[in-house]
Amino acid sequence: MFSVSPSAYISTSDEVPIEVHGFFRIHHDGRFERLAGLNTIAAGTDQLTKVQSKDVVISQQTNLSARIYIPKSTTRNKKLPILIYYHGGAFLTESSASTTYHPTLNLITAESNVITVSVDYRLAPESPIPIPYEDSWEAIKWVANHDKGKGPEPWLNDYADLHNVFLGGDSSGANIAHNMAILVGLNTITAINLRGVIMLHPYFQGSEPIGPELGKDRDFKAGADLTWKLASKGRVGLDDPMLNPAKDPRISKFGCSRILMCVAEKDKCLFRALNYKKVMEKSGWNGRFEMFESKGERHVFFLFNTSSENACALRKRIGAFINPILSKA
Repeated sequence: MFSVSPSAYISTSDEVPIEVHGFFRIHHDGRFERLAGLNTIAAGTDQLTKVQSKDVVISQQTNLSARIYIPKSTTRNKKLPILIYYHGGAFLTESSASTTYHPTLNLITAESNVITVSVDYRLAPESPIPIPYEDSWEAIKWVANHDKGKGPEPWLNDYADLHNVFLGGDSSGANIAHNMAILVGLNTITAINLRGVIMLHPYFQGSEPIGPELGKDRDFKAGADLTWKLASKGRVGLDDPMLNPAKDPRISKFGCSRILMCVAEKDKCLFRALNYKKVMEKSGWNGRFEMFESKGERHVFFLFNTSSENACALRKRIGAFINPILSKA
């Protein structure tokens, strides 16, 4: 959930009644101040990977946009898989242009030889839940509109294989990817073929604490619960199916047959992720669930140390999931 250290907890003071350290503040007058995801990088050609990126508008009405990435090797002769990616930040912070995400998505695009569509969904609390989910679904339909090369975006028309689509995201973005896969399963979108979902350190919750949340991670759960309440403005409870998959009667309709879930040994969201795996396996969904664990690492570490051995191994696993031939390289 947090795009900062997962040991960030709530504090209060006379000056600032609520603060999650390094993440956000809520002032006495109700003003919401973001502390994370404020620095951005312009789209263009990445000097390290030679990946090209550009920002596109998906909806003029809502100002929904996305950043699209294409690898250096792209040609019209060979269509590439599409990764629709949802950034994390607890629905409250970050963007597709932030310094947190742009470098990692350049690397994933290059190393997985994939076209990436990084969705810049509107943020809560200004646009409370379910708006981030609605924007995320709108982005999928927008990608689908490029069937037969007749969409508004030339890069997708010329280079994208709509029959080889993946959803991905980290933290709250992984939560979004899960929920979008269920919508794909419930709605017929013949223009795209969803091949798999990539969930990196997913953020789920529930009203009842489980595992370490009953003890040493009690404060972290309080912070996680607070962010959801802020993101939804208290209109959506902790056991809403969007947040607690165990409460979702539609979960067996998950719209593809493969999930890759990456977890970190020291992530305070780990126990919820493991519980999610159990829920999926008992749901009646007849798919293949793959797991990849990064030992000794914390929540979304790969965003902040992109060159580390574990970050490189994680990206290699993503690439092998999208393009199995890469696992033999």
